[in-house]
Amino acid sequence: MATVVSTWGSSPRPVGSHLGIDADGNMAGSVSGGCIEGAVVKEGIEAMQTGRPRLVEFGVTDDMAWESGLACGGRVRVFVEPFAPWRQLWAEAGRALAERRACVVSTRLDDGHKALYVDGETPGGLEVSDTLLRGMLNALEDDLSAIFEDGGGDHFLRVYAPPRRLIVIGAVHIAQFLAPMAELAGFSVVLVDPRRAFAAEPRFPGFDVRNDWPDEALAELALDRRSAVVVLTHDPKLDDPALTAALASDAFYIGALGSRRTHAQRLERLIESGAAPRSLDRIHGPIGCDIGAVSAAEIAVSIMAEIVSSMRKGRAP
Repeated sequence: MATVVSTWGSSPRPVGSHLGIDADGNMAGSVSGGCIEGAVVKEGIEAMQTGRPRLVEFGVTDDMAWESGLACGGRVRVFVEPFAPWRQLWAEAGRALAERRACVVSTRLDDGHKALYVDGETPGGLEVSDTLLRGMLNALEDDLSAIFEDGGGDHFLRVYAPPRRLIVIGAVHIAQFLAPMAELAGFSVVLVDPRRAFAAEPRFPGFDVRNDWPDEALAELALDRRSAVVVLTHDPKLDDPALTAALASDAFYIGALGSRRTHAQRLERLIESGAAPRSLDRIHGPIGCDIGAVSAAEIAVSIMAEIVSSMRKGRAP
């Protein structure tokens, strides 16, 4: 297995990208979009034959970069290693990911020794120092794969996390623009609306559309820190149960459509139904960044921008 561990200048593939190679030279994945794949495959076969990992650096010329769709060249470092010795550790990481549990795999670059961090534990692999453990925790919190230096040498910390989810309550016109935007941004999208005329597959082809009541759907979806909830129905019968369920979860973003007056009335209803006033600060309302949006598509842009801002900067309402 070959992994991009660092880059300088333009790089066709980001840090953390993988290329799998078997003994016959067959490939899956990519570390360069084609620029250096041939050389990496050769390194991979040699690593399998010798059983020793290696850290190799490649230059990507301007001409090679142009052929890959980049404006200029750069350099990339790739860690190439036999896969089999750590098969069990990778299997545990795969199970965690399948169960929507984020994890970090640490690889020591001088010898390839690994450690796995998942659910507050480091099962198997390399013994983890306190410094490395803090680095793994920070990588997981930042959702950022990178080289980490500590007294035991350089470690590549590769974060594996399930896709972020966007749950849209209300299959309205704005949702028809928001859903594909979110998908392009890497989100897994679920649309929830008990009104079958709204939440119909022809209106949202290819998306997960559910005709459940919002509170029931959110309970089944088990919202976590990688979940965002957008409430667009403008109907208290749907809005309020959805927001109540979202506030009881770890969702990193909660937003609700409506004017300031509508939102103030909504907050009053939630307080009357037992919501803690301080918890209501989590709701972004009126929803979206203030960009002067008017059309449904523009409002969807403003919502998506606010979600990304909350995701990357942790911005409060």
